[in-house]
Amino acid sequence: MDQFVYSPKSLGSAIKRQRKEKKLSQTEAGRAFNVDQTTISSIEQGASGTRLGTLFRLLAALDLELVIRPKKIGASTNKEGW
Repeated sequence: MDQFVYSPKSLGSAIKRQRKEKKLSQTEAGRAFNVDQTTISSIEQGASGTRLGTLFRLLAALDLELVIRPKKIGASTNKEGW
């Protein structure tokens, strides 16, 4: 299922949702790609400042990909001011 991400908080929520769907703990999700549990927790809480390399390792651990595309015409603006 596609999920729209407009901020660090919504990205964290989307990652957490996918991790839980795979029935993985934060520790299990990070183990294969050397991401600490505390880092995963921070990302899932929407903390800004996450390194892109760390984010991509976590996405890989969850078999997720990042897709960038233009917004659809008439799409509403996000609620979080980004």
